[in-house]
Amino acid sequence: MQKFMEIVVESLNQKLFVYLNSFSGHNKMVDVVVVFMAEYMPFVFIAILFYLWFTNRKNEALYAGYATTLGVVLNQIIGLFYYHNRPFMDHLGYTLLAQKAESSFPSDHTTFTLSIALMLLTFKQTRTLGVATVALALICGVSRVYCGVHYPFDILGSTIVSIVAVIAISLLKDKLHGLNIIVISTWKKIFN
Repeated sequence: MQKFMEIVVESLNQKLFVYLNSFSGHNKMVDVVVVFMAEYMPFVFIAILFYLWFTNRKNEALYAGYATTLGVVLNQIIGLFYYHNRPFMDHLGYTLLAQKAESSFPSDHTTFTLSIALMLLTFKQTRTLGVATVALALICGVSRVYCGVHYPFDILGSTIVSIVAVIAISLLKDKLHGLNIIVISTWKKIFN
């Protein structure tokens, strides 16, 4: 029964991939925009963290940094125990991005961006930015599928990892606050 379920889930994953990826390769301009979103969205999120840092939202920037770090570390741990081919390794779809032939599950790009976005949702002061960045993170994830480097379930897995990372950091907020004080006060001593 378990093997049957694995086959059903993998079949659904591949069918969703083929559908989402089928839109690529038809319009050069759309492909260029989607490739940019798929590949460079993490840099947009790094810029957002810098923006928060330099607009007196240092605590929020640090907590978002902790969440994304934890999320990506969790991805690496998952990668030690579970391997899943990238779509091009299975000879599926159209590939717009050159990638290494390595495990696709979960997506580091999606985990990186979505962990930051979800963490920003937890603060009243950054909630609006959090909503906007969740949309950008999900666009990044879908773009990775469109470009042929991830399956839809890789993005779903990243979403779960991001939620776990944000919950963990939220539960550790009080303990991490002391670290924030040290980081922020050190910054002020050096640069003020």
